[in-house]
Amino acid sequence: MASKRHSRLLRILIPGFVFQSMVIGGGYGTGAEIREYFLSRGLAGGLLGMAVTLAIWSVLCAVTFEFSHTFRTYDYKSMMTKLLGKANFLYEICYIAMLLIVLGVVTATAGSMATSLTGSSKWIGVSILSLGIIVLVIRGTAAIENVLTFWSYVLYAVYILFMIIVFTRFGGNLPKAFAAQSVAGSDWLMGGVKYAFYNLGTVPALLYTVRQCHNRREAVVSGLLAGVIGIIPAGMLLLTMGTMMEACLTAEVPITAVFQALDMNWLFWLFEIVLFGTLIETGTGFIKALDDRIENSIAASGKHVPVWVRPSVAIGSVVMGILVSTFGLVDLIEQGYGTITWGFFILFVVPMLTTGVYKIARHGKRRELPKAFLERPPAGR
Repeated sequence: MASKRHSRLLRILIPGFVFQSMVIGGGYGTGAEIREYFLSRGLAGGLLGMAVTLAIWSVLCAVTFEFSHTFRTYDYKSMMTKLLGKANFLYEICYIAMLLIVLGVVTATAGSMATSLTGSSKWIGVSILSLGIIVLVIRGTAAIENVLTFWSYVLYAVYILFMIIVFTRFGGNLPKAFAAQSVAGSDWLMGGVKYAFYNLGTVPALLYTVRQCHNRREAVVSGLLAGVIGIIPAGMLLLTMGTMMEACLTAEVPITAVFQALDMNWLFWLFEIVLFGTLIETGTGFIKALDDRIENSIAASGKHVPVWVRPSVAIGSVVMGILVSTFGLVDLIEQGYGTITWGFFILFVVPMLTTGVYKIARHGKRRELPKAFLERPPAGR
């Protein structure tokens, strides 16, 4: 019985771990996004804003996961076809643009991290990142889920250690930080909403993890917990940054202000290694979703999926990320990030929370999937 409960628990938690792995990335992990959307609203306001983000993420993940489970749409193409009909190609345009941005940013970040940490060429960091992504994507679903879940455990352990050390040294500054800025008004609310929307494109990339949910309850609970798992590390960073709020608000890379005060090189290196791993996770997750879309479309047409498809998608996507970062296109593309975010909101969030909910309700109570179907891997996995 214990092993069965453990298996059910993992089925529920894995989508959340993968969600957290894809969301955290460079901006989240360095504290830049935490400062922009939360810390700048004050520590109390930042926590309230995170509660808003948590609510939006959890509700959207819960509805999306149940939609995926109900209609057996385990890649973004099949889900958007069911949700938007012939207009599904509009979502795909947004997703490909997002993919280029993400790969360009994580590639550039990996290169700069290698240079700043070791003084070596940026291509060392880019090569390690690229190899890690390609290997994981080629290995397939099980390997990706296992690695991303394991790295989430590692990340949580390092973040907890980091927070304990910071609180031991500087925790006395928190009361002053909480009292420093009023939470009157709705600025914190908008910060939470904006950050939730900023990461909307991640959710449809998680659908392969929902395949193992056996029923509606597991799909919905998994979605609700995904928001919790995704936001907790952000809350840890916010509180640690709050212990030296002024320095973090003005530093070029907020989290470095904390490490400079700690003066613990071993902890800084450990943190940076974990952060580098999240870059690999983020790139892997987005490419995995594209590969699923391509392989499942081929299988749905009744054709055999060639063995070269997955390596080609992995290598081709990584090369595109390198080109985007190398030729300085990241800044240019990121100028359109706001437009892409609105595209995800219009093409995914609004339809999912309206048409999607209606279709789920209309479909009625979901019957349990046959055991043979649950155990059958997706095409080409």
